[in-house]
Amino acid sequence: MKKEIYPTEILEVKITGLDHKGNGYARYVHPPDRGSNGKGLKLFIPNAVPGDKVRVTVPNAKGRKQAVVSFDELLEASPDRNPDIPIKEANAGGTPLISMTYPAQLAYKTQEVKDHLESQGFDPACVRPIIGMDDPTRYRNKMELTFGAEGAIGMHEQGNFTKIIDMKDSVLAPKLFVEVKEVVAEWQQDYQLSYYDKQTQTGLLRNLLLRQSFVTDELMVVIYATQAPSELSEAVADLSQRLSQRFYQLASLQWILHKEATERIQADETHILYGRDYIKDELNGFRYRIWPETFFQANPIQAEKLVQIALEIAQVNNQMRVLDLFCGVGTFSLPLAERAKDLAGIEIVDQSIQSAIRNARDNGLDNTFFMTSDARNGLKRIDAEWGRPDLLLLDPPRSGAGGKVMRAIGRFGTDKIIYVSCFPKSLAEDLGWLRDYGYELVSVQPVDQFPHTTHVECVVLMEKMED
Repeated sequence: MKKEIYPTEILEVKITGLDHKGNGYARYVHPPDRGSNGKGLKLFIPNAVPGDKVRVTVPNAKGRKQAVVSFDELLEASPDRNPDIPIKEANAGGTPLISMTYPAQLAYKTQEVKDHLESQGFDPACVRPIIGMDDPTRYRNKMELTFGAEGAIGMHEQGNFTKIIDMKDSVLAPKLFVEVKEVVAEWQQDYQLSYYDKQTQTGLLRNLLLRQSFVTDELMVVIYATQAPSELSEAVADLSQRLSQRFYQLASLQWILHKEATERIQADETHILYGRDYIKDELNGFRYRIWPETFFQANPIQAEKLVQIALEIAQVNNQMRVLDLFCGVGTFSLPLAERAKDLAGIEIVDQSIQSAIRNARDNGLDNTFFMTSDARNGLKRIDAEWGRPDLLLLDPPRSGAGGKVMRAIGRFGTDKIIYVSCFPKSLAEDLGWLRDYGYELVSVQPVDQFPHTTHVECVVLMEKMED
């Protein structure tokens, strides 16, 4: 049976919320005389703010259940719309909430945390006021940019992974990053070097990775390409000269060969063009070595607050033993170890464990024990190989720890659990598992780690109830 095609319609709708990607949400119900079933059409509209009234053009509107469309005209601006942002400006995918005022962003994120916790039966009253930034701009110490058509180097347009918006400037990036990007772009054009086309899987330049320490000032620049630098010796030598002469901060320039079609940035071969293969950084007074693939907090200003909050609610003293699950390179481990009797860290990525060991040694800490293992097996092994902790801290990936790990943590039975989360949905689901093991939710401290995005961090304290 041939599907019926309805005409394109122009609709006026009110934005009532946001979806998980930061798109404005509206629901339009055709009048009963149009044969409406009452369910309506769900519309997801980039750059729209709750409270906006907009006009949209929707193909086959009556025959669809939902659609993602850009608005044609802003009919009535929400009081939460940021008047400093151009209304129709193309939005790079890294800042979906940029059209909202910053106080409105903070209120939205706080409510997200409360809603997800309440959906799992927790009292939202335990959520403290969110900690925002005094200046929510240029806060990232790491940017991953993509080479695109017509010399563009930037991020994907929101909702369009085939288009790269050139980073002329960015609310996220330090000015140094913008300047480095411009030097690389000019170099690319001078040598007419092609960009990697994901659809045809052809071309040379794929990604530009930029890192800088806000403390040591050291800069890392990494080019990901489909050919080795030996095949472009003149161009590569010139790039090294341009960057090293222009930027005194340059401590590491690397060329990484990435031939596979996979989207994920990865290294087949690494070539050091200038300096060393890492930069030095500091967080909360502790020194770290950072390589291109090292996971390290991308907003050091707010990351220091996360660590300080964890230390405050943990109340660690020199008689306590602490376990850091998903410890990474030791962002939480080192500050905790400084105050604790002993600290153990568990992480599945051996490279991160080796970095954590080195970082502890660099900072003069001799009371740490690090283990390469998945979380569940690590919990089993740690009791036999190291002993029982008084406090367990976990900082899992965005997807959360999951039911199996959370049940293992519940059986493990430490008096206190601190959960550091970057996704309220998985956080609430994970915490639900601990109730069956006698834990209660004491406090939740949201932190705006990434302004202008939908992400929100939380530091949570769970305590075991007395029998």
